[in-house]
Amino acid sequence: MSRQFTAVYKKTGKWYSAWIEEIPGVNTQGRTLKEAKENLKEALVLVLETGKFLVKSSDSKILREPIFVSL
Repeated sequence: MSRQFTAVYKKTGKWYSAWIEEIPGVNTQGRTLKEAKENLKEALVLVLETGKFLVKSSDSKILREPIFVSL
């Protein structure tokens, strides 16, 4: 499944900071824009996979449903 997110990049000095606008905690950096983009994709995948793992490994009853908001 493919999903779209908004990546934000900011150059500060010799480094690029990068984060996903929609998901707090998905952030990284790189010496080049290319490296920051690669690191950000990896960070996003790890956060999403961790969320799925935590749901699967939970002993509690889990309720999952779509949620929609307008901004």
